[in-house]
Formats: sequence, structure tokens, C-alpha cells
Amino acid sequence: MNPAKKNSIAVNIIHLFYSTALSSAINAIALILLAGYLQSHQYGLFSVALAFAMIMGYFTDAGLSDIVLREGAKQEVSLSRLMSSYIKMRTFLLVVTFALGFLVIHLMNGDNTPLLHTAYALVIPMVTGIALQSIGTTFFRLTERMQYFGLIRLASAVTLLTTLGVGMLLGAHPLLMAMIYGCSYMAAGIFGIILVKKHVTLSLRQPFHSGLLRNLGAFTLGGLLFVLLPHLGPIILEKTITLREVGLFAVAYRIPQALQQIPFVVAGAYYPVLFKHFHNQRFSEHFDHHLTQIKVMGLIGMVIAIPLYHLSEFIVSFLFGQEWLDAALPLKILAMMLILQSVNTALADGLTTVEKQNARTIVQVIAVLSGVLFYIFLSKSYGVVGAAVAGVIVEGIALTGFWICTATRWKLLKRAILPYLSFFLISTVGIEWMLGNRAWAGTILHTLLLLSILMMDRQLRDQIVQLVVEKKRAWRMSPVEGAKKERVK
Repeated sequence: MNPAKKNSIAVNIIHLFYSTALSSAINAIALILLAGYLQSHQYGLFSVALAFAMIMGYFTDAGLSDIVLREGAKQEVSLSRLMSSYIKMRTFLLVVTFALGFLVIHLMNGDNTPLLHTAYALVIPMVTGIALQSIGTTFFRLTERMQYFGLIRLASAVTLLTTLGVGMLLGAHPLLMAMIYGCSYMAAGIFGIILVKKHVTLSLRQPFHSGLLRNLGAFTLGGLLFVLLPHLGPIILEKTITLREVGLFAVAYRIPQALQQIPFVVAGAYYPVLFKHFHNQRFSEHFDHHLTQIKVMGLIGMVIAIPLYHLSEFIVSFLFGQEWLDAALPLKILAMMLILQSVNTALADGLTTVEKQNARTIVQVIAVLSGVLFYIFLSKSYGVVGAAVAGVIVEGIALTGFWICTATRWKLLKRAILPYLSFFLISTVGIEWMLGNRAWAGTILHTLLLLSILMMDRQLRDQIVQLVVEKKRAWRMSPVEGAKKERVK
């Protein structure tokens, strides 16, 4: 592969941003249309089967894609051999996932024949499609050409919406609609494999790349904990507070969790670059990019958190109605959690890309275990508000752990973490004291104050200018540019 064909970080962020925004919106529209087409009982069956499919989809990867990014960052590695080995591993994990997954489904719901039929119709094509799509998106993350990553995600979303629309027009049976839903993922997965084959030779006869097995357990456990942590609150709270309060917490928690995907876009662009800098012993460049990632993700998290904090009542009433206003205060508190999550993701990526995945996993274990305790005790004492505070505390514990395990912790604390978080905290307290309940004025003033960071931080300002310049170039690029690039041997 010709390194000159790679995109810059700025261009990759742009491709990830528009593809994430558009595909998420299209997928949401598809689910809304499907909910209107199906009866409540049928949609309930579909929702349960979909939850199983998403969980099983994770287990077909089990952290393996991150290991591929790590191994691919090494100069001596053959991409053809690496990707062929990756496909072998994903195929094995897919078979094991189906065997264990359907065993669990039968044990839990063996007496519910309609659910079993729906699960088979949806899960088999969908989980297979998720695995195939992941092979494509991982390859293009590795080669730093996110236009193809975005193309696969958009193809999946558009195919889903189109096929569901055709099924509705033809009055398809609910079971057939479930199968159509799953097959749209498989179609996009096949499309992703075709794109990969245009850029690298794939052959299952090649020797296995043994590096894929190194630290697989730590990556698998870390990924599982990453999936578990967002769902920890509702799981615990069901046992400690009323179902109504659990609903309030879920409403407040779901908003920042959905918006968290925006700063994650930045992480997706930086992740393969950090791997490559470390494995090629460019430690200074690794630190510079890691520092910028923390700043950018922290700043994006703060920009998103500002309206959630100041306009929590308006947002809750607008989206869910006046009867959900009790969720406004928890949302206000959880806005702070979103900021910490953004910084935590950047710090955790820094650990993984310098071969400290074990440290990252240990911190995540501590965060999950402490989360169980804080959710139990604070929710019992203070209800939904206590649960929201617990969510913030858990992220604070994770931030502390990731920071302690980072070799450049004092430089990062001095140049990014402390000044940015302190500035946000002080400005928040000041605006609350000056403006009180004038939410819209507080939102505008707080945003302007936050943007003043760009004037004070020269290093970040230069990065933003570069991003704007490369954005203009990116819009002139075709999404499928490079389809005729040389094949990688």
C-alpha cells in the first residue's frame, strides 16, 4: 500500500462525522417506521431479538479489530496475511457465537415459539452482516481511508431503509420484515468485503498471523466492560428504586449516551495513527497527537454538555413531554458525565496504543465494580439524582485510573486535562451565579466563553485552521476516490 494514499486525520474526521450522522439518522428513521408498521406485541418480539443480535454481534469481534489495528501498525506486517488471518478468526468466532447465543436464547425463551422464530430470522443474517461489515471497516481504519468506512455504514443504512420500505409497501409478514432487516446488514457486509478485495489480496491459504492471539483476553474483557458500563445503571437500579424512577434515569441517561458518538468520531480517526506512531518509535508524534485528541474530544464533549446542562428542562419536555420533567435534574448532572467520558476515551486509547491494554482493562474493572457500589448506595439514599451522581463518580474514577497509568500523565495534566476541566467548572459556577435561571442566556454565554479557549490555546488553534483547510479539499474528493488504487500484496 502506498502511504501517500492515506488521508490526514482531519479528512478522516470529516468522513467519520458525516457518515456517523447520516447513518444514525437513517437507522433511527427505519426503526420508527418499523414500529409504526408492526403491532406493539410484534415490535416487542423484534426488540428482544434485536438486543440479542447486537450482543452477539459484539462477540463475533471480541476485541479482535483493535488487535488488527495494533498488528497492522507494525512495518514488517503483510496486510494480506493479516486480513486473511482476521477473516479466519472472525469466521471461527461467528460459529461459536451462533452456537452459544442460540443456546442462551433457547434456555431463556424456549417456551416462546414466536420469539424463537423471530430470533432465527433476524439474528443469523444480521450478526453475519455485522461481522462482514466489521472486517471492511477495520481494514479502512487500519489504512486510514475513512471514506470507505463511511461508505459501508451509509450503504448499510440506506439498504435497510430501502428494503424495509419495499417490505411495508408489499405488506410483508412481520417475520419476513425481521429477515429483511437482518439481510440488509448482510448485503452491506458483502459490499464491504468487495471493497476490501479491491485493495488487498485475500487468501485463506496464507499462514496464520499469530500476533492476533497476543493479549486477546485483555482486549476481549476490555471491550465487554466498555459495552457493559453504559448499561450498568439500569441493571442495578431496577433492584434499588421504583420502575418509574428507573424510567426517569433511562430517559436522562439515553440523551448523553447518544450524543457521545460525536466525540467518538475523533477517537476513530486518531486510533490507527497513534498505533502507527508508537510501533514505529515516533514517540514525540504519538504524544502530540494524543494531546490534541484529548483537547479536541474534551472540547467537543463540553460543547455538547452546555445545552444539556443549561437547557435540561426544555430538552426533556420537548423530547418526552411535561410528564418527564423530573428527569431534567438528572440530565443536568449527567451532562458532566459526558465530558468525562470524552476525555476518558482519549486517555484509554492512549494506553491501548502504547501496549498497555492490561492497565486499561484493570481500570475498567475497578470502574465497573465501584459503579455497582455507588449506584446501589446513592440510589437508595437519593433516588434518581443519586444514581446520576453515581454515573459521574464512576467516570471520575475511570479518568483518575487512566491518568495514573499514562506515562506522560504530568504533561497531559498540565497542558490539557487540568486547564480544560478547570475552565469548564469555573465558568459553569460563574454563569450559574450570575444568570441563575436564564437558561438560554447561560447557554449562549457559556458557549462563547468555551470557544475563547481557541484564542488562548495556540496549538489547538493551529490544528483547527488545518482542519478547515483540509475540509475544503475533502469536499472536492469523491467518496469512492481511489477505487482503482493498486492492490496490496
